[in-house]
Order: sequence, then C-alpha cells, then structure tokens
Amino acid sequence: MDILRTKTVEQSISDTEAPEHRLRKRLTAVDLTVFGIGVIVGTGIFVLTGQVAKQTAGPAVAISFVVSAIVCGLAALCYAEFASTIPVAGSAYTFSYATLGELPAWIIGWDLMLEMALAAAVVAVGWSGYFASLMSSIGLPLPAAIAGDDPVVNLPAMIVVLLLTAILVAGIKLSSRVNQVIVAIKVAVILLVIVAGLFYINSANYTPFIPPAQATEQVAGLKAPLIQVLFGITPVAYGVIGIFSAAAVVFFAFIGFDIVATAAEETINPQRDMPRGIIGSLAICTVLYVAVSLVVVGMQNYKQLSTSAPLADAFTAVGQKWVAGLISIGAIAGLTTVVMILMLGQTRVLFAMCRDGLLPRPLAKVHPRFGTPARLTVIIGVVSALLSGFISLGALAELVNIGTLFAFVVVSAGVIILRRTRPDLPRAFRTPLVPVLPILSVLACFYLMLNLPVETWLRFLIWMVIGAVLYFTYGFRHSRVTARQTP
Repeated sequence: MDILRTKTVEQSISDTEAPEHRLRKRLTAVDLTVFGIGVIVGTGIFVLTGQVAKQTAGPAVAISFVVSAIVCGLAALCYAEFASTIPVAGSAYTFSYATLGELPAWIIGWDLMLEMALAAAVVAVGWSGYFASLMSSIGLPLPAAIAGDDPVVNLPAMIVVLLLTAILVAGIKLSSRVNQVIVAIKVAVILLVIVAGLFYINSANYTPFIPPAQATEQVAGLKAPLIQVLFGITPVAYGVIGIFSAAAVVFFAFIGFDIVATAAEETINPQRDMPRGIIGSLAICTVLYVAVSLVVVGMQNYKQLSTSAPLADAFTAVGQKWVAGLISIGAIAGLTTVVMILMLGQTRVLFAMCRDGLLPRPLAKVHPRFGTPARLTVIIGVVSALLSGFISLGALAELVNIGTLFAFVVVSAGVIILRRTRPDLPRAFRTPLVPVLPILSVLACFYLMLNLPVETWLRFLIWMVIGAVLYFTYGFRHSRVTARQTP
C-alpha cells in the first residue's frame, strides 16, 4: 500500500482545467487581502486584548501581539510560497499532497475539516449573542428559547449561516463584494474606537509597562497544558515570560490568514496576488491589534479591565456608553465575515479532496451558472447551521486552535521538502532563509501546541483516528492517484 504516493504539481494544476470541476478566476490582491482581514478580525480584537492584559501580560500585551504576529508571519511566508507555486484549491491539503504524500494530505484535510466546521459554528453562536444583545439594547429582546444563554435552538445563528451559504453559492465575486462592504464597516468602527480612545488615555496606566512576574495557579488533570504535564513547566503571569505566555493566547486572534490560500484557484494572478493577500492581511491586522491593545490599557488600569467586554467597559468607565453600542455593531459585522470566509475555506478544501477522489467525486461538480461548488456549499451550510443551532460547542472550540497550528507545522515543513524534491519548479515568491525560517516556524507553532490542554490533544487524536479509518476504508481505494497508477 503506497500511502505516501504524491500528486505532482503538474497533476494538481491540470485537474483545475476539467470543465465540470473548474472554478472561475475572479479574485484580485485586494479581494484576497480583504478576505484575510474579514476572517482574522473578529471578537478577539474587542475581547481578547483586555482579557490577556489583565490576566497575563499587563500593558505589555501589545508586545505579545507583535510576538504572535512574528510567529504567524513565519508560517505566512511558507503559505505564500506554496500558494503562488501551486495555485490550486485546498490550501495545506493540496500542499501536503505534493510534498508529504497522500495519507499526510488526507490527515491535514481531515484536520482542516474539523478546524473550519467547528470554527464557523462557534463564531455563528458568538454572532447570535452580540445580535441578541443589540436587539435588547434597542428595546426588541429576543425570546430566551431561541437566543438566550442556553436556547432550545439558536435561531439567529442558524439564519445567518444559511443566508451566508446562499451568498457563497451565488458566486465568489458576490461573496467578495459582500465581504468588502462588511469589512469596511468593522474596520471603520475599530478605527473610530481607537481615535476616540486616544482622548481618554492616562499615561499612568502604562506604568509598569511590564509588571513583575507572578506564578500562576497550577491546573491539574486533563485541563492542564501539555507542556506542564510533560516538563513540569508552569505558565507565569506578567514579566517577560508572561509576555510570551500571552503570545500563546493572542496567537489565536490571528488565525485565519491561512484560509486566504484556499482561494488560490479562483485568483486571477495567484503568483503575484496570493503572497500580497496573505502577508498584507496579516500586517494590517497586526497594526489594528497593537493599536487597540495600547488604547485599552491606556484608558483603564490593566488590573481593572473586565474579561467579558473590556473595550466596551473601558469606554463606559470614562462616561462614553455610546461607544459600547458601536462596538456591538462592529463585532456583529466582524463575526459575519468570519463565518462566511470559514465556510468558503471549508468548501474549497473539501472540493479539492472530492476532486481527488478521497471523498465522493460527484460532490466536486461546479454549478454551471454560478461557477461554485454549490452541492458542497449547501451541505456545509446545513451542517454548520445545525451545529450552531443545537450543539454546545464551548468545550470543542480549542480543537480549532490545535488544528490550525498542526496545519502550520505541515506547511512549514513542506516548503523545505518541495525545495529539495522539486527545485526546478518556478516560484513567483520564495520564502527567505530556507530551511532556517521554516524550521523556526515549526518550532514556534509546536511550542504553542504544547500550551494547549491535554484534553484538547486527546480529542484531536480521536478525530485523527476516525479520519484514518475513513481513509483506509474509502479514500485509499477511490483515489484518482491510484487510478492513474493502475495499468
């Protein structure tokens, strides 16, 4: 059984030319950059900044964002080389197929499936919470049974997922235009909040910028970080180590730039525009995160920040309650684009897997009018709607984090392998300092994975076992690579 057989770059590109499986090229560098901003900027900018400042880093949380951005930047450079060299739908799955082989590609595709499906549902539930809060603030409260803290069915979450599914089916360009409008709204809100906050900054709140280190209480059992179980290393709050501990947390506010790579096949000039979209969106979001974090810790002492709505509460503390409503609007706009682009990424990964025969190939047919994988989009939309409507996903949310980091590790290693196995390939963008930079990316991502709880690792391993069983019972026998190799 040749489970490490690879699919050549030439085969991957030729598959994109089949009429019934051909996606339409409509996207530019601007579209890709806005896609990246749309999925990266979510509630993290309104919640995570103050939460981590209070509990882990103090005012130095801005440095934590820079550290996280550097780690993400290492992975982003690797993604940029792959996406410009192999401009095919599927992102890390497609890259793995060309470098590591079929089974590793299946594992990463199965991993991305978990990451994006759960993330879309979790974010949709968050969207529902902000929407219900906004409706209540204008005197139109929603019944607790459909939108409360523990609803019977989360109707707003299901409705927004289904509406976004319809937009995704209607075409990639329409999806891009809708995304651009909503991203413009949320970025405008963020910039207004930053500018308004500058007038209420108290410089005394920045002292000490790096508070003295404090030992944090150990967490026992399955909830303990794996690094604590393996090496006895206990996370530290504040101090220089606290900055890096906080970086492991705020890293997850940057997750999403990798989804830009799933749209490579629909980009007009992927060799030029994919690196611009991936790196550009990450750079813009880093500036926004650092600015917001500096404003929130300057407005209110880090020890007094709330953990649920720190930015809104900081403005309330200075008598500007109107900004809290504005932040809710920005959060709703932010989460809308996050849900849409997560589902977009999910469909493109599954589309690539179905086109390769590892999943049922008929699902990869493109709609003759809209030019999108309509069948897969509808299936993913319905599943995401059901997950967000009926299942409590809080305990599973961390699986999104480990899944993403695992994908980063594979892509970073893949750059080194493809450089050695196919040095002849034309590369419009080349990751600098290979193999040093990709190795640093692997080590940095793996370190962040070690900071996740043991129970998250166990759930991840169980999901991988289920995927392996499915691969050997279906994927291996139906692979189109098998068909090509059979006389």
